[in-house]
Amino acid sequence: MKTLSDAERKSALAELDAGWTLQAGRDAIERSIKFKDFSAAWGFMNRVALAAEAADHHPEWFNVYNRVDIVLSTHDAGGLTGRDIALAKKIDAFAKDAGG
Repeated sequence: MKTLSDAERKSALAELDAGWTLQAGRDAIERSIKFKDFSAAWGFMNRVALAAEAADHHPEWFNVYNRVDIVLSTHDAGGLTGRDIALAKKIDAFAKDAGG
């Protein structure tokens, strides 16, 4: 799998929710999502975990109470790929469903 070109990266980011940004110093995207409480954040993480496992593509993430910070990059490819964008789109949908 090849990493996205600058034009592909820009186009892909335009298709995602506004919270996604390029991570500084790395070929990755990141987003921080806040939920109403810990249960909502944890439920969201469960949905993402199942989708990530099914796609065999796992996020880097961090959770504190109602906040989930997510970083996506395809380690095998050495940077951002279409797999990351596909998972980000699912994350966006799950976040909306969970009130994030």
